[in-house]
Amino acid sequence: MEAKPRIAIVHEWLTSMRGGEKCVEAMCELFPSADLYTLLHVEGSVSPVIERMPIKTSFIQHLPFAGRVYRYYLPLFPAAIRQFSLEQYDVVISSHHCVAKGVRTGERTLHICYCHTPMRYIWDLFEEYFGTKNAGVFTRLGAHLFRGYLRRWDVRTGENPNYFLANSRHVQKKILSLYRREADVIYPPVDVQSFRISTRDDGYFLVAGALVPYKRVDLAVEVFNDTGQRLIIAGDGPEAVRLKRRSRRNIEFVGWQTDEDLRSLYAGCRALIFPGEEDFGIVPLEAMASGKPVVAYAKGGALETVVDGVTGVLFPGQSADAMKRALEIFERARFDAEVLRNRALKFDRGVFLARLTEYVDQRWRMFETTRAA
Repeated sequence: MEAKPRIAIVHEWLTSMRGGEKCVEAMCELFPSADLYTLLHVEGSVSPVIERMPIKTSFIQHLPFAGRVYRYYLPLFPAAIRQFSLEQYDVVISSHHCVAKGVRTGERTLHICYCHTPMRYIWDLFEEYFGTKNAGVFTRLGAHLFRGYLRRWDVRTGENPNYFLANSRHVQKKILSLYRREADVIYPPVDVQSFRISTRDDGYFLVAGALVPYKRVDLAVEVFNDTGQRLIIAGDGPEAVRLKRRSRRNIEFVGWQTDEDLRSLYAGCRALIFPGEEDFGIVPLEAMASGKPVVAYAKGGALETVVDGVTGVLFPGQSADAMKRALEIFERARFDAEVLRNRALKFDRGVFLARLTEYVDQRWRMFETTRAA
């Protein structure tokens, strides 16, 4: 950018390195002189690239036990994000899955929202988060009490950004439906170069990611309890205790893994099991980058990454029978590791960096011209 605008990046919380944080990491690499705003930062929980940034936090940072129970402060998040007044910046990039797009900006500030998803726990996945199986009575009461307010706030602040970017066509449709806004699509970065093709088969299937209700790891547990095949579950979260209690000895929980250990798990697995509906989903592409196929629920982002019969097997419903049939199809299929790798390369980190740079540069030039006029 010739004009070198002053840039701020906004992300809801920095407590771990998941898909959203990998996008933020790439943004920080692109704009190393930017300031980074977040509701909460657990020091050391994200990559060195992010930790090096000037990180500015909200009052949520100072609430009791915020690092562990910050999700319970959800009703306060709109007020916390409005605490940040970013009129002094030329460009604000909000990395949004909860409240980031609600940040205050001025008329002379270009606000681009990179939307991972609208606030899923108050919209389409409310029951998955706050149903009787997944939340206590007081949590459910609080969720029902504040749901209407949060929905109205979410829709109203959908007017804030000048432009929306969606992380998938699936999210693009959600943005249009909920906010009545058009969005362009730039897929999230997948660090394909850090994975190597493997033809090793150590006899296990793999689930990787946060153990939260909507990812439907319970479905994988049910199926593999029945089939007796070996399953390794890498990750942790509020569902961990319940899932472990339900699992038989052929299912192994290994918790969060280092990047190196996770790469090794991908390399040795027969296939990745992906039973949830994701807005995009980086994990299947990491498996493909390792030359491993994916058995996935045919909805959401998986429809944009997994090619049925070529890079994996898609099953049509979130049921044990549907997943079992997909596993039977998988056993008869043959997959080419090079084809899998090439599919992942279409979503490589370099593609994300180039497309985001071009997009922000183009929008800034247009905005600057209008602002000058």
